[in-house]
Amino acid sequence: MSDALLQVRNLSVGMFDPDGGRRVVNDLSFDVVPGEVLAIIGESGSGKSLSMQAITGLLPSPPACVAGGTARFEGAELIGMAESALRRIRGNRIGMIFQEPMAALDPMRNVGDQVAETLVIHRGLSWSAARAETLSLFRQVRISDPDRRMRQRPSGLSGGMLQRAVIAAAIACRPALIIADEPTTALDATTASEVLDLLAEMRRQSGAAMIFITHDIAIVRRIADRVLVMREGCEVESGTVREVLSTPQRDYTKALIAAARLGPRAKEAETTAQSPVLQAEDLTIRFRLPSMPFRTRSFTAVDGASLSIKRGETLALIGESGSGKTTLARAIAGLQRIDSGSIRISGKGRAQFVFQNPQSALNPSYRAWWSVTEPLLFEGQRDRALLRHRAAELLQQVGLGAEFLDRFPHELSGGQRQRLGIARALSTEPDILIADEAVSALDAETRMKILELMRDIQKASGLPILFITHDFSVVTTIANRVAVMRSGRIIEEGPVNEVTEAPKEAYTRALISAAVATV
Repeated sequence: MSDALLQVRNLSVGMFDPDGGRRVVNDLSFDVVPGEVLAIIGESGSGKSLSMQAITGLLPSPPACVAGGTARFEGAELIGMAESALRRIRGNRIGMIFQEPMAALDPMRNVGDQVAETLVIHRGLSWSAARAETLSLFRQVRISDPDRRMRQRPSGLSGGMLQRAVIAAAIACRPALIIADEPTTALDATTASEVLDLLAEMRRQSGAAMIFITHDIAIVRRIADRVLVMREGCEVESGTVREVLSTPQRDYTKALIAAARLGPRAKEAETTAQSPVLQAEDLTIRFRLPSMPFRTRSFTAVDGASLSIKRGETLALIGESGSGKTTLARAIAGLQRIDSGSIRISGKGRAQFVFQNPQSALNPSYRAWWSVTEPLLFEGQRDRALLRHRAAELLQQVGLGAEFLDRFPHELSGGQRQRLGIARALSTEPDILIADEAVSALDAETRMKILELMRDIQKASGLPILFITHDFSVVTTIANRVAVMRSGRIIEEGPVNEVTEAPKEAYTRALISAAVATV
């Protein structure tokens, strides 16, 4: 296509592993013209993110490398381009929105300066002007209390806040092309809808094109002009959104679309007579913030929250990013000090956590089998053969075969890393499982399998689950009850059907409306 902004031809990516070399992207070709949105969909591990990393010179090398092909952007060949020249394009002419924002930010620097640095480098602004522009960008992407957030380090922001900061950095220089790799997976429905609207508005105003990697069919329908379906590194089919999603030609595409339609959780036996496995009462958690010398300010992240979960039950905790959901969950798991209140877990008192960001939760130097079974070391298990056998069982449970046992985290897709985190959490047979956005990084088919897996595990073992999410379709699929959190407080709680069909609070109605609007 002669007027293409980006023209990719026969792109191939190789990956070296203990068993030798393999192709993870094979002869991929596509065009992107100015102002259009190309959505790339496919299950985790299909090569979506690796293709974009190859184009922008961000492949983890070793073990990955470009094995062939071309990628011309604004007439310049990106494959083989000197790193210094690529740096002038990345962040300036090509904006990047990464799937895992924590991995894209320096944990030792405040977030505002990291975004402002893009404006200093590429647009030549002074630091004061760049910080003022960053403040405006933070407001644009709906970061609450933006002046304070700019001065915080990444560890002080929720996953959703971090993703919005990364989006602000990506759009700062008004690029010609934005590559968005699952940019809304960490966001609640309200914020995700606002971000999609923001990206669409930028497209209209600036004519920027976009490559949107996602596993959410609803987002594809909402934002994309064309769609490319990938499987095992190859193109399955491509065309306009209407052509591919309304009349798919390939069985694989049909399966992806069908998998996106999650069904409601079957009604199960009443648990009213049972004692709670988890009982958290009147929890308050405050964070001390530096202010003037010899003075501190405090921020109340959780404000008198109470919840309980019984055996065989899943409680979904839902709310906007920054509402306190993850802070509350970390306190239940013993990872966050509480200022007041009480937490009781029956049995051995053992809680296991499936973290929202698998990249930061896994040791990059550990192979998969060791990451999964490391918690068993603390229980005295030292037999490597038994540990490896247990790891193989757990990986099989979460949809990863034995061929993944010796892979490192950087050799896995985001969805595969998340499944590894779930397997690790199940390794010690906990009394309660806390899943923080545990399926947000997964494609529709894998997400359905993981939710079914968690339901099967719960049915067999009675394992109670605290499931943190921003996706109401997941709530109706996995949960018995739902608790809605806002500004650190539980404002509404009850059976899923009651809360979703007849919400009492205006805030809950707004969350449900935003979820419907996203679809």
